[in-house]
Amino acid sequence: MVVMAAKKACEIMSKSMFEEVQRWGCMKQTGVSLRYMMEFGSVPTERNLLIAAQFLRKELPIRIARRAIELETLPYGLSEKPAVLKVRDWYLDSFRDMRSFPEIKGTNDEKEFTQMIKAIKVRHNNVVPMMALGVQQLKKELGPKIVHGDLDEIHQFLDRFYMSRIGIRMLIGQHVELHNPNPPPHCVGYIHTKMSPVEVALNASDDARAICLREYGSAPAVNIYGDPNFTFPYVPSHLQLMVFELVKNSLRAVQERHMDSDKVSPPVRIIVADGIEDVTIKVSDEGGGIARSGLPKIFTYLYSTARNPLDEVSDLGTGEAVIMAGYGYGLPISRLYARYFGGDLQIISMEGYGTDAYLHLSRLGDSQEPLP
Repeated sequence: MVVMAAKKACEIMSKSMFEEVQRWGCMKQTGVSLRYMMEFGSVPTERNLLIAAQFLRKELPIRIARRAIELETLPYGLSEKPAVLKVRDWYLDSFRDMRSFPEIKGTNDEKEFTQMIKAIKVRHNNVVPMMALGVQQLKKELGPKIVHGDLDEIHQFLDRFYMSRIGIRMLIGQHVELHNPNPPPHCVGYIHTKMSPVEVALNASDDARAICLREYGSAPAVNIYGDPNFTFPYVPSHLQLMVFELVKNSLRAVQERHMDSDKVSPPVRIIVADGIEDVTIKVSDEGGGIARSGLPKIFTYLYSTARNPLDEVSDLGTGEAVIMAGYGYGLPISRLYARYFGGDLQIISMEGYGTDAYLHLSRLGDSQEPLP
């Protein structure tokens, strides 16, 4: 009898929860620009933090609800995959946490709210590999029947899903970081007002070379051209992720193409150009290029030329180990990071020679977040 009552309560709860998610998922999202985040956060007074927390208390449940609804309605039975169900539960738990938080009236409420959203961000740390696992499970099940054209719907969903995730994590991370009592110089939350793209490219290249050395025993040189003193406002962690991904791909291509040669591998070149509208970073390699027929595939989430690390990593609960090549998510996710603040990522290839990646970053900082 008690079990029945509990089951019934759970059903009623999930029905009311479902209705609440639907209701919030229909509300209008509000985008924020890089410039606004920077100006608003430059004076993190108690009043400003209170206003920001009140905004997030209304905005985050809308964004989270939209994703939870989409996770329920994916094609080809992807919604039923255990990994995807797990992600959906994370989103529902976070929605529940947000909605059950009382109105934020004072500084103490705001501090508690900040701790809560910090915990939500940690809960969602492994969303990308977990979704990759779900897609992988589906791919194995469909086997040779799989046609890339058929998966457009899944690809578009993942673009929306990951773009939204970047936005949610940026808003939470920015708010949490504004509480840092000793922020690094020129930093407003996650934003560095005087970021040197050359310096970030240098750090990202060092990281990528270290991984290449670990995997292959040697690594091509990386030469960087550009003014190291040139700075502009941007989020260094986003740029680090994008440049790291591009350099890592280039190093791998050069390394594998020149592995059996006794000559020194040609270097990977990074050129940083500062235009009026855009800062452009070009990563050039002589790694043999990509066939033209393969180019459309490099931005899909279901394509990687490397072995699939998910086959080898069964436990995703631990920290994410960085692998030289992965489950084919690096490029599409890097492009989303670029587009999030109004930039873009383009790949131009010469089969038989090498590849050029152009990473465009908007200098103006006033484009609104894309809101899928």
